[in-house]
Amino acid sequence: MRLELTEPWFLAFAALALPAWWWARSGAGRVVFSSLAALPTGARSVRVRLAWLPDVMFGLAVVAMAIAAAGPRTGDRNTRIRRDGIAIMMAVDRSSSMMALDLSEEKRELTRLDAVKQVFESFVVGDGVLPGRPDDAIGLVAFAAHADTRSPLTLDHDNLVTAVRQVELVTPGEDGEDGTSIGAGLALSVERLRQSKVPSKVIVLLTDGKQTVFDIDVDKALEEAVAAGIRVYTVGAGTNGVAAVRVDRGFGPELLQVPVEIDEDLLRRIAATTGGEYLRATDASGLRKIYQRIDALERTKIEEIKFLRYHLHYRTFLLVALALIAAAALLRSSVLRRLP
Repeated sequence: MRLELTEPWFLAFAALALPAWWWARSGAGRVVFSSLAALPTGARSVRVRLAWLPDVMFGLAVVAMAIAAAGPRTGDRNTRIRRDGIAIMMAVDRSSSMMALDLSEEKRELTRLDAVKQVFESFVVGDGVLPGRPDDAIGLVAFAAHADTRSPLTLDHDNLVTAVRQVELVTPGEDGEDGTSIGAGLALSVERLRQSKVPSKVIVLLTDGKQTVFDIDVDKALEEAVAAGIRVYTVGAGTNGVAAVRVDRGFGPELLQVPVEIDEDLLRRIAATTGGEYLRATDASGLRKIYQRIDALERTKIEEIKFLRYHLHYRTFLLVALALIAAAALLRSSVLRRLP
């Protein structure tokens, strides 16, 4: 806060402090002595030493009144920020093929699902490179042969991160569970977003394979997404050619090379139909760059309005002036009174 004056030219009246002091001083009583010998000798009393005080107080009162007239005030800078948040639903493939290791970091082995969960957490809460999405409602759908909601749209990102960490891979070959239903993941995400009143709705759908379960029609889900004004960013996760998978067949873990099969045509069609974009991640850094790109494309609109709220302080200086005048008059009429 900084003190400022609305009418600074009133400070010129502070120059009247000197005439006021002179006027107060000239009103002193006088006693005529025929000889200096008649004057009292010895040290001066406290009353004599402070005889000047009421005169100075009158002068200071004039200065205080001049400051009050100048309109002293301080301003509090306030900022009102309006944020139009985005509703984002993450649809993450958790089928057994997501156990491939081609998205591992340089010094740490990660399954595709582990890598996705790690970057997704950074996307939500930030990590120094990704700024986080504190103003956006984000939800999570996990899918394999079927889809289920792991977190509805929420601003409670701590609970969302907990839900992300709890997503696990489907056991390879698990009857009725293993497989990939892109249509199910898309349809459930669309349904969750349709219930939101936020004008900007986005789905980020990540898979490492192609549709192997056809219970839910992708085209029907696409129609609903378009009708609801939902943009879909599709992400193909996996290297080109073959990827390593660590399995344990009862004789200890071993690495197998399995082919990478991503239905890029379908993912491109989903993105193009909804006004989104198809992105491919072939390694860990590529996955992070994809989320950085989505983060840059889908930023919250922020409208910032600044204004000042002023606090007026003229009353303080006026009260000080009146107090000085009253105190000076009281002192002059009592302990520091002058002889006539």
